[in-house]
Amino acid sequence: MKTLLITPEGLEKLKEELNHLWRVERPDTTQKVTWAASLGDRSENADYHYNKKRLREIDKRILYLRKCIDDLKVVHNHPHQQGKVMFGAWVEIENAKGFKNRFRIVGGEELIGAKDYISMDSPMAQALLKKEVGDEVIVKTPTQQFVWRITKIEYLN
Repeated sequence: MKTLLITPEGLEKLKEELNHLWRVERPDTTQKVTWAASLGDRSENADYHYNKKRLREIDKRILYLRKCIDDLKVVHNHPHQQGKVMFGAWVEIENAKGFKNRFRIVGGEELIGAKDYISMDSPMAQALLKKEVGDEVIVKTPTQQFVWRITKIEYLN
């Protein structure tokens, strides 16, 4: 099951997406459907069929976002988090071979289009939670395990 947590920035992006779909894309697509329908025979009208399909996709996403936004719990940074890996943290890690990685621990709804975010529910995030700089963590995956050392933790507002 996905964790229903989100950062304030993540919630704002979802609200912006919802607003854009509702106020820009949906009216534009509805207008295209109306225009294509006015051309007559719809059975072989590619514009009509494509835009009807797109309208269904938009409506489905709007419904999903409305429900999702209502169900999510926004997690704000608090002073007690400083020095520990918690939800919303930017974490830098390094392995014994010197390979470094940096990412932010977020909820599943924030992952789309963000290459440097990882899910709170991932094995990596679960291993890192509540750890501090200098701690070594063992990240277990179904096929292997990896050892990482935490080199930096920060919370950006």
